[in-house]
This record gives sequence, structure tokens and C-alpha cells, in this order.
Amino acid sequence: MRAHHAHTAKALDVQVEPGAEFWGWAGRTLGAPAHTAAGQPAWLRLVSAPADKASGKLWDGALDAQHAFGDLDGRRPTLLAVHDTVDNGTAYRAELSVRVDEPVLSDDPILQHDLPLPDTWWNDLAATLEKVSAVSTDRVAVRQQYIDRAVPEFLGIPAPATTRWTTAHADVHWANLTGAPIRLLDWEGWGSAPEGFDAATLYAYTLLQPTTAARIRATFPVLGTPAGRAAEATVCAQLLQTVSRGDNLILEAPLQAWAEGLRAGH
Repeated sequence: MRAHHAHTAKALDVQVEPGAEFWGWAGRTLGAPAHTAAGQPAWLRLVSAPADKASGKLWDGALDAQHAFGDLDGRRPTLLAVHDTVDNGTAYRAELSVRVDEPVLSDDPILQHDLPLPDTWWNDLAATLEKVSAVSTDRVAVRQQYIDRAVPEFLGIPAPATTRWTTAHADVHWANLTGAPIRLLDWEGWGSAPEGFDAATLYAYTLLQPTTAARIRATFPVLGTPAGRAAEATVCAQLLQTVSRGDNLILEAPLQAWAEGLRAGH
């Protein structure tokens, strides 16, 4: 990965800053701050996959997002260039983006302490997700077949009817959000989902902090309504599924409490 990252930097004529590298899950991605030949601060991210799997939603997410959203009125980092190579059965895609200098709000997707964010931040988040939801796409973030299977398995109730499908970022959590000015990062998995999916996702990752969780529900009133039940049930099932696999164990109790509320309202 390091060798291909360095090779890509030369191919794209960017200078990587020494001593700073950031690895993604299981070493699948490698990112580092860089500068373009014109001196523009940038971020060079390399993702790898077996060559026969280097396609589809996750592989093309950032490129598709650039075509669909641009910089989303400054809320997402512009993708400047893409560089693809294949070596010994492994595909590598490099994505050169405008660097976001604002730190993310949490190193962990799960919020570990309440955040005293101003009203303007919440308003900007709601406006940004509203713009995302209005974009037409044939990409799919969550499939009805998954909802029909996972909600009964992990919540013990039939899947609520999805009354409206909208476009979602589909990975809105605290390690993908910055403070002011707000930026929304990591656009690999975006696509259509039940209305309110992004709000429900952020709520799930905030369950340990009741004050901030309550603010999410106040900012996104679709939560708690019949229209938002499909999104809430789907996200709750998704996170309970990760718990069953040994991940996000710290969320198990509040997820079960959320699930109980959803069952009671069934």
C-alpha cells in the first residue's frame, strides 16, 4: 500500500507530507495529507481490493458523489482526480481530494461525550442532508430485501412499510463530521434509503449521550413519526447485527432499549 501510494503521488504530481499516514479498516485504505503542484492542500487516499471486486457502489462512491453533488455548497471535499492501477491481482484506486483542515468531531463514530454544538451547526447539518436527500440516484444504500430480513431477525417485528425513499449519505456518524464550518466526509456508501435514514444513523451513534441524542430528534422531526419508522427500525437492526458480530458492544444496551420502544409502537 505504501509503495502504491507513493507511486500514485508521482503519477498525480503531488507531494505527500512526510510522517503522516492514516490507515482505514483492515488496511484497506491509506490516506495522507499532500500538496498539489500548484501548492493546494490536498488529501491522497488509496483504496485496494481484489481486481475482480474493484467495482460497484463502494468502489465508485466518491467519484459518483463528485458527479452528483460537486462540493455540496462547500459541505463535502471536492474530488480533484482519480488514478487506477492493477498489480498482481489487486486493484488500487487513488482519490485526490481538497484537504479538509477542520478536525472531525470524534475519533470514534460513537459519541463519547456530549457536544455543545451551536444552533447554526445543527441547522447547517439539516440543510445539508436535505440537499442530499433531494438528489436523484440509482445507487442503493440499503435494500428492501435486507430490511425485510433484518428487522424481524433483530427487532422481532415485521419490517415497517417504507413510505418514501430518499437519497442518503448512509454513514453519518461523528467521525465523519467536522465542526464549523461543517463538512461531511466518506462518501463511499451513499444511495437510496428510507426517509430519515441519515438522521437515524447519527442518532444510533449518539445513544450514549442523551442530551445530544435528544437534539438530533429535535432537529430531525421525521424521527418518531410513522414516516420515519422504517429508517429507525432499519438502522437499529443494522447496529444490533454488528453487536451480534462482536462490534459496537458498548451500544448493545441502548440499542436494545431503542428496539423495545420500536416494538412497543408496532
